[in-house]
This record gives sequence, structure tokens and C-alpha cells, in this order.
Amino acid sequence: MARLNPTDLPRRSPLYRTLVEAGASFAPVGDGAIAEAFGKEDSAAARTLGLADLSPLPRAGWKGRGALAWLAEGGVTGLDTDNRAVPQANGLLALRLAPTEAVLLVSFDGDTAALDGIAAGWSIDTAGLCFPVPRMESSFRFAVTGEQGAAMFAKLCAVDLRPRAFPDLAIAQTSVARMNAVVCRRDRGGVLGYEILGEWASAEYLWACLLDAMQEFGGRPVGRAALAALETSG
Repeated sequence: MARLNPTDLPRRSPLYRTLVEAGASFAPVGDGAIAEAFGKEDSAAARTLGLADLSPLPRAGWKGRGALAWLAEGGVTGLDTDNRAVPQANGLLALRLAPTEAVLLVSFDGDTAALDGIAAGWSIDTAGLCFPVPRMESSFRFAVTGEQGAAMFAKLCAVDLRPRAFPDLAIAQTSVARMNAVVCRRDRGGVLGYEILGEWASAEYLWACLLDAMQEFGGRPVGRAALAALETSG
């Protein structure tokens, strides 16, 4: 079977050339291509220290004084505390960044039904002070996973992201390698993990910084499949 080329699909990661050069194999997700695997070592690396590009997975954001209330009306639950993430029964991960802002991330399977349903309910005439933010076009999404993740972040971020100080589903809006980023702790299958959102134009820069910081710990790129396997092993 021919390998999927990211350029065969209309949507691709800002890193796709870098990922191709690193030997990634790709799989379709929605109208884009995601780095599915890099090699047989992916599973072990995901438990020690791995970096995955999840940018092709759909996500959406909303801002405004009425944003959280509007999302609650659409079935999003638990957005009661700033800088906390809340897994939803429909598979979405909801991140409350402020009393006026939230982001929704889809799961690894790329199923957008729940997200599409919420987004379809928005109308400028009915949503009040709630406005969509084009997160797919403005933000990348990375994942760092493995027991050495907190030690690696200590080289790049002033916030203490060790498990004893930064609980699962906590969010830090901070600086990572001197660029603004949202870091959410998101463990999978009992393995320490983090999600990172940042400006699309800086994706290449932060990817390179993270890989450089990982060298000390033997970290490497991993594909979506290795992270999905962690979820099913827990």
C-alpha cells in the first residue's frame, strides 16, 4: 500500500515537512494527515519521553462574557474553574482558560461529531456575547508524554510542572522556550503527559526546542498511535 503523503490532503500540520524528513508515516484524519508512527520504538518512547504533533486533530475555541454559559447550554460540563481541563462524556477535552474563554479538543480518533454539533449551534443572533475563535487556523497542538516529561520542561519553563505541584488536568498559561503557550497536564494510561497549544507560526521553533531539550533524556518524536495505545492500556 502506498504511503500517504500529507500534500495529498487539503489540511496538514505546519510541521509536515519536518515530520516527513524524520521518517513519519501518516494517516488520514478528517481532511488532513497526522503523523501516525515513526518506528518500532514509539511505544517505549511514549512511556519514557516522546513528542507528538497532534495539530491536524480538530479543535475550536470561544471567547466572550457569555462563552461559558453558551457552551453549558450546548452540553459542555464542568467548566467551573479557571485553568482546569474537563474530559467530556462525548470524548472532547474542554479547557477553561478564563471566565471568558474555553477551548475544545477532539480525541485521538479525530471524531468531530460532538465538536461539529456544538459549533453548528452558534449564531451571532442567538449566542449573545460568545464568539468563535479559529483555533484550527491559529494554534498548533503538541503532546509530551513519558516519565521524564516534567524534568524536560524544567529546562524550558519557569512553572513547576512536576506531578506533585501540577495535578492531572491542570492548565498553565505560561512561557515555554520564551514563547507563550498553554500547557495542560493530560495523563494517559497512568503515564505522565502534557498537551501544548501555541501560535501556529511558532510551531517549528517550539518543536525544535522541545526535541533539543529531550536529548538529555533520550526523548524522540512519536506518532499518534503510541499515545492512543497508552489510553487503552490504562
